[in-house]
Amino acid sequence: MTKELTLRVVLATPPAGVDFGIQKGRGNTYQTIQKQRSNGGDLAFEYTVGLKESKDPAMPDFTGPLVHGPVGERFLYINIGTSAGQMDSCWNRRLKIPLRDITWKMAAQPLQTHVPGTAKDGGPNCATVKPFHGWK
Repeated sequence: MTKELTLRVVLATPPAGVDFGIQKGRGNTYQTIQKQRSNGGDLAFEYTVGLKESKDPAMPDFTGPLVHGPVGERFLYINIGTSAGQMDSCWNRRLKIPLRDITWKMAAQPLQTHVPGTAKDGGPNCATVKPFHGWK
């Protein structure tokens, strides 16, 4: 039996006029799904990921086409600007949302995280989310 977990990512006040979306797949054949254009307010994305046993009995491993990275350091991507298919954007970024620290106990119910949508340079936040306050 495959176990699944619903995750909700709220991107807080990203810059207006920029497209954001979930990366599904890898390499040159990825798709951007749930694409949204920011109007300056919060954006929300929902992911469903698979769960399986890992070497650490307290921690699941994450699977599925929305999950990226090596075992123990899995993450989700949010594509931004041209990487989200907005070809007239001056932004070409991706934001990594870490899955580490999610335990089996936490995974018994849907989880949510809030992450900053704007970087220090005033553009869309990118790279690994910092600060990352975890999943609740």
